[in-house]
Amino acid sequence: MKCPYCGSNLTEVVETRDNEELGTIRRRRSCLNCTKRFTTYERVENINLYVIKKDARREQFDRDKLKRGLLTSCEKTKVSVEEIEKIVTDIERELRSKDTVEIKSKEIGEMVAKRLKKLDQVAYIRFASVFKRFVDIEDFEREVKKLIK
Repeated sequence: MKCPYCGSNLTEVVETRDNEELGTIRRRRSCLNCTKRFTTYERVENINLYVIKKDARREQFDRDKLKRGLLTSCEKTKVSVEEIEKIVTDIERELRSKDTVEIKSKEIGEMVAKRLKKLDQVAYIRFASVFKRFVDIEDFEREVKKLIK
């Protein structure tokens, strides 16, 4: 790290603090040349994730879009905003841990469906009706029968 005062590359870290809210690390540094202190911030640079849609289009992963879809599915259910935020965070973390930056929309949908199924069956059916493209009442009936089993 280069000293902003004298330009020397001879610096040392005096103190380190994590700021989990902002996803940054704050470091107090001291220049070994001029002895002045300064602060630097480090953050992890997230790589962009891309969603491969059913028609083969690619679009950038949008955390807020995922959250909006969950909020719609969970409207007027017992699922809290905190639980929705946790699902979104868990899914994003899982996607970022994969060996690829391109994920099929179907895979994301299955991840959401799996979590909603455990959390709230009404929210799950709402989500599944869009994700699985239910076209008639029989599609709903089949899915509800699967839940009952």
